Amino acid sequence: MAGRAAEPTDDGRWIVVDGRRWRATDPDVPEARRDELTKILMAWRREVRRTRGTDEERAARDGVQAAKVALGERGTPWWEQSPAERETRWSADVPDPR
Repeated sequence: MAGRAAEPTDDGRWIVVDGRRWRATDPDVPEARRDELTKILMAWRREVRRTRGTDEERAARDGVQAAKVALGERGTPWWEQSPAERETRWSADVPDPR
């Protein structure tokens, strides 16, 4: 999605990029944690590219999944979680491939 404008929906739950709807990052994730999780996510995405077609690819994809769940972009929608559940989600340990 780099370089393409992401337009948020009116309710803030989704962003639209090139006509495709994606779940937005939980807006309550503290900025420092969001930055940390985004860096981890990007590192895992690089790992997916590096390991494509190998036995290591599954672990890299699992890393992407863990980071996206922590950000609220996958898993139970953040707007359906209590504040405590949301904090537990973004505070969870997410492995960093670096």
